[in-house]
Amino acid sequence: EIGETRSKETGNHVKRVAEYSRLLALLWGMNKKDANNLLIASPMHDIGKVGIPDSILKKEGKLTNDEFEIMKEHAIIGYNILKDSNREILKAAAIVAKEHHEKWDGSGYPFGLKGEEIHIYGRITAIADVFDALGSERCYKKAWEDERIFEFFQKEKGKHFDPYLIELFFCHIDKFFEIRNKYKD
Repeated sequence: EIGETRSKETGNHVKRVAEYSRLLALLWGMNKKDANNLLIASPMHDIGKVGIPDSILKKEGKLTNDEFEIMKEHAIIGYNILKDSNREILKAAAIVAKEHHEKWDGSGYPFGLKGEEIHIYGRITAIADVFDALGSERCYKKAWEDERIFEFFQKEKGKHFDPYLIELFFCHIDKFFEIRNKYKD
């Protein structure tokens, strides 16, 4: 909730990301305990945004290259906030914060991890977060139509996203829609 009050995104965004993450984790074959840890950890993916200036975080329109470099720091800021905890859920949240912007092909940030170097928590949360973010209106963009989101996911399968997880997403899209409808803005 602290992170969401800074970025003006709804509390329903984090609820949807949490539920999408747990669903995808279970479909992937993760045990219930770890999937439930991810349910609680995944909403903390953007907690590092508490360290990003409002002038960047709340800017309407496209960020400059310099502003985007500052925005990217939220992944490490979030990791640093959470990494020293002894609690299992906060350790999971640290991983999610650090790795949810890594990309399957290695072109993501902050470390350029590739493929299965990216923890499964990060790979799952990336899909959950992007699915929800693209379908939601933000201060800097309109919500995308579902077909546009699906085209993007197909285009980015094996580039941005784990291809197996994308296949699971499409095979169970009705379950993702149920979650989206349950937690509408």
